[in-house]
Amino acid sequence: MKYILGNSRNQMEFFCLEERIGADNEVRLIDLFVDSLDFADLGFVETKQSNKGGRPAFHPSDLLKLFLYGYLNQIRSSRKLEKETKINLELMWLMRGLSPDHNTISNFRKENPDAIKKVFKATVSLAKNFELIGGKLIAGDGTKLRAQNSKKNNFNVKKLERHLQYIETKLEEYNKALAEADGDTFLKQELQKKIETQQQRKEKYQDFQKQMEETNEVQISTSDPESRQLATRNGITEVAYNIQSTVDAKHNIPINYEVTNETDAKAMGDILEQAVEVLEHIEFTALFDKGYHTGTEFVKADKLRVEVLVAVPELPSSSMAPHPDYNLSNFKYHPDSDTFTCPQGNTMHTNGHWYVKNRNRVGVRKQEPLQMKQYKTDACKTCPVYDLCTRAKDKRGRVIERTAYAHLVEANKQRMEENYALYRQRQMIVEHPFGIIKRQWGFYYIMTKKTMKRASADVGLIFSAFNLRRIFNILPKEVLKAYLKELSLFFQPFYRYLQPICRLQFLTIFISSIFSPSLK
Repeated sequence: MKYILGNSRNQMEFFCLEERIGADNEVRLIDLFVDSLDFADLGFVETKQSNKGGRPAFHPSDLLKLFLYGYLNQIRSSRKLEKETKINLELMWLMRGLSPDHNTISNFRKENPDAIKKVFKATVSLAKNFELIGGKLIAGDGTKLRAQNSKKNNFNVKKLERHLQYIETKLEEYNKALAEADGDTFLKQELQKKIETQQQRKEKYQDFQKQMEETNEVQISTSDPESRQLATRNGITEVAYNIQSTVDAKHNIPINYEVTNETDAKAMGDILEQAVEVLEHIEFTALFDKGYHTGTEFVKADKLRVEVLVAVPELPSSSMAPHPDYNLSNFKYHPDSDTFTCPQGNTMHTNGHWYVKNRNRVGVRKQEPLQMKQYKTDACKTCPVYDLCTRAKDKRGRVIERTAYAHLVEANKQRMEENYALYRQRQMIVEHPFGIIKRQWGFYYIMTKKTMKRASADVGLIFSAFNLRRIFNILPKEVLKAYLKELSLFFQPFYRYLQPICRLQFLTIFISSIFSPSLK
């Protein structure tokens, strides 16, 4: 039987890389996209070869191409990327045979978070140029990505107290055994070693306590100091970062991102401000889940004059009346007279004084105090439904508290009731990118460690790759290639002097010439 035989491994071959890479290969789009960027403006830090002494540095464009290719193909490890540059024909073509070592690759990522964010913004601008971003409806959400810090190396107040209590118990046990070890020299030495070990652990944990007191932090992580233990799904916690983003509804394209180590409660205002900057207008609606339902964030949205729809959380059981007919929602507020009417028809008045309610407690991240007024009525003392309305046993009656931003919370509730069908699109919009990034690509964790800044470099590359994937999938390749080729001319040395004069004019003419109704 005859078989197809390969060439001898000892046979010398000559081939051209250019011929091995098809005209429609995606790697050519990556190459063109990076070449279309203004590296003079991006501000990349020069990345020298880590183990080559005084040899010249790699150009940031080459290292950026390497990373974008890697993230688009689910390769994030610097060691794997180094290996791929030696065996992957597409990368050999893209890198023109360059093969940086893994330390150089890793340093480029962790040293350039700000420049990488500008690259992400360039992907958003590219999408905007081709009208892939609607700018009318966006949805915001956060997702947790595990940090390079185990739960074992994360401590809070209670955990430190447990450790110290355990150490005290062991020290007492070892000291008692040492006192009873009469002439056994070996046993005494072993016990003394154990005592010294526990003393060292005690000092370490006491230092952690002191550090937390001085910084007002409620957690401390030893491997990745700015990571925090955050709740994920179903009550499970992970030492992680919380990645905030808003996503445009037209093609599910993220328009911004922010890396935090806090919950969603204080995130809405900042990411809305970024969205306004990106979209360059305020005529859009933003959708958020109940985790963002925070009065102070409604204030920020109101100042920005952006319409938000935020899911209304259920009242905690502690805030409910003994009978549901007398829950707060059944008390009617009258803004003109600044009074409440209770379900029994009695008017509740305020003395007009703003009280400050402290919400801070041990082991919980500090919160701003709440400003509120109190409303009450003397009719409570003789009310026939007193025990159905309040659990207060001193017969002082029901007290209603109204915060300084209650009117904004109520306005949001009304918008939710009027636009619930619109709000139901939130999950479909914002969870599409997160689903692909985490479930399809397997990016459940942060590659870099030691500071949120470095973590944001990894996240920036993730979102840049995602946006490029969306753009590559939506736009005809020939149209995109033609646009990027022409745009890249402006960043060649010869054309750099002409940029201020003709760049805007070129973009206007070029886009109008290539667009067809099918793309709009």
